[in-house]
Amino acid sequence: MPRRADLDDDDRPPAGRVRRAGPGTGPDRPADPAARLRLEGEIGRELPSGYKSVIDAHAPVRLHGHLYLTSRAADLGEMIRDESETWNEWRARESREPAPDEDPRAICNRPQIVFGTPDGLIPLADTGQGARIHLAPEVHGFPDGVVVQGPEGDRACHPMTFAEWLTAT
Repeated sequence: MPRRADLDDDDRPPAGRVRRAGPGTGPDRPADPAARLRLEGEIGRELPSGYKSVIDAHAPVRLHGHLYLTSRAADLGEMIRDESETWNEWRARESREPAPDEDPRAICNRPQIVFGTPDGLIPLADTGQGARIHLAPEVHGFPDGVVVQGPEGDRACHPMTFAEWLTAT
């Protein structure tokens, strides 16, 4: 997990660094645990403890120069609702079935995917490169894995916890 000392605003290279994305005080800091608990109640599951540790300590933050984490449950809730609407609209108009490596149902070993639910993908973060990071109920048999959806809709599956994935990136 990034250390507080790694926060910087100078010109050092961003690789391996945590760069503050927003103000140190105000509506985005610190994270509101009560709002997050309400959001977890809405989605029917807890967010990963490693994710909560990072956002509680640093968010809003941009990691590695491109991975953005928000501390606001309202922002995360909006991202979840937007993702759900986008998936449902796409499924309603798409006539072809996605390939197994593109299909979150196959990736998560679920007959149906409803984004923002315990059996669906839950968006956790975005990148400046157009990718979105999701918590998955299962990734190839691993519970609570990570699925990264690229800007073209491709998905990379990571059978590991969010904290392990973050450390590996």
